[in-house]
Order: sequence, then C-alpha cells, then structure tokens
Amino acid sequence: MNNSALVVFSGGQDSTTCLAWALQRFDSVATIGFSYGQRHNVEMDCRENVLSEIRRLSEDWDQRLKHDQVLEIGLFNEIGGTALTEEVEISMGENGLPTTFVPGRNLVFLTAAAAYAYRQGIRHIIIGVCETDFSGYPDCRDDTIKAMQVALNLGMESRFVIHTPLMWIDKAETWTMADVIGGPAFVDLVREHTHTCYLGDRSELHEWGYGCGTCPACELRARGWEQFQAGKNK
Repeated sequence: MNNSALVVFSGGQDSTTCLAWALQRFDSVATIGFSYGQRHNVEMDCRENVLSEIRRLSEDWDQRLKHDQVLEIGLFNEIGGTALTEEVEISMGENGLPTTFVPGRNLVFLTAAAAYAYRQGIRHIIIGVCETDFSGYPDCRDDTIKAMQVALNLGMESRFVIHTPLMWIDKAETWTMADVIGGPAFVDLVREHTHTCYLGDRSELHEWGYGCGTCPACELRARGWEQFQAGKNK
C-alpha cells in the first residue's frame, strides 16, 4: 500500500480538517491548491498561513507534511457567470442551484490533482466535499466522486483512492472532528486562520472565525459552530 497522500487544500475549514485527518493516517502528505480567479482570493494567502501554523502545532505533522503545489486554472474565471468568479449576486439560480456553483470545478480539481499525484507516485487523494450539509452542488455528491475515481483510474491506468472524510457529516460534526483530531489548539487554528467567506471578508473575527457573517458559507460555518459548542456544553 502506498502510504502517501495528496490533499486538495484551499485553506478553508473543510480542507484544513481533511489535511489533519490525512496527517493522522499517512506517512507523507502533500497539498495542492488552485488559483482560479476566485472572488475570495484571500484564501490563497490564508492557506499559506494555515500550513505554517500546522507545522508549528505538531512536530509529527511537520515531519509528515511535504511539498505544496499551487496550480493556475484560469478557465473558470474566463467562463464566468458565477458569484465566486465575478460580481454576481449570491442567490438561487433558475436551475435550482445557487449562483456560487462553479460548474465542473471539483471535476477539474480532481483531474488536475490526480495528474499531479500520478507524477509524484501518490495513490491517495483527499478532498473535503460533503453532501450532508452543503449548498446542493452536484460535484460534491458521493456518486460524482465515485464516478470520478473510476474515470481517473481508467484514464490514467492507475489505482487512485479518493477519500472524502466529510461526505456524510454536517458542519457541527466537522468542528467535532477537528477537536477530536487536534484538540482545542487545532480548533483555534481552524477558527482563526482558515477562510470560508465567499466575499473574502476578513475584517472581523467572530466566535466561529473571520467572514462577512451573512453569505451562505459564513452562515453554514456559524451555525455549525453554535451546534458544536452546544454539544460540548451538554
């Protein structure tokens, strides 16, 4: 068994929790990020801070955490039409999906991640998608990820394993997972250094982290934090 892993890492709460999950399980863990002209491009700065803080948090994690790669993928910005790539109102579209949905984003991310893993001799790919507590994005669903695994293995004649640690849990349980894996120090790291806000707002630190507090990503994160805290106080 190849005991190396590649984490699709944005610098947000979910991918940071997945990174800690991977560091618990694999001897060698690399990260890959994507700059695609996202409106919340501040996350690209945050991801560097998160990686540095993780190394400081645990000597074992520091030893397991290997190289980081950022790829430029301009096609989503060029295609446009979404609230994550241009000044479009965050609302529900006529197709029943929010305007924050970037068509094909996770499919392209996984394809690029698999191509990179192929060159690096990495078998395991981790991505923080979830269909329990999400915005309805079809490329976050379990069936989509399983189909991608089949397609990537056939197309690259490989045996990649795509792991989705958050697939069947909600945001409160994601906070709990962070607490179980890394304790209060890691929870504080997630709260203070990761970025989720769609608008890229880091002007105010709330109990649950930085953000505008009103976009769907902030509301989801804040609600999960409240439920997580309520569960701890029972």
